[in-house]
Amino acid sequence: MEYRYKPSRVCSREMIIELDGDIIKKVTIVGGCAGNTLGISKLVEGMNINEVIKRLKGIPCGEKNTSCPDQLAKALEEIKNSIEA
Repeated sequence: MEYRYKPSRVCSREMIIELDGDIIKKVTIVGGCAGNTLGISKLVEGMNINEVIKRLKGIPCGEKNTSCPDQLAKALEEIKNSIEA
């Protein structure tokens, strides 16, 4: 299933997340620092949604209290909560 998330307070504009159950099949991050967002996307492919949330939640970017990895964790939490509801 494909999900779309609009991150806030970061450079990226959209996150497109494909899941197979609780496993991340693919993540596409539109905007942001190309090398970093592509790297994050490739690293999380094949991982369990809970593990990614645990690893990425709370990571800051410079003076900001959030980052693209943190926003990805927030997106995954929203998806997880919507599935469980």
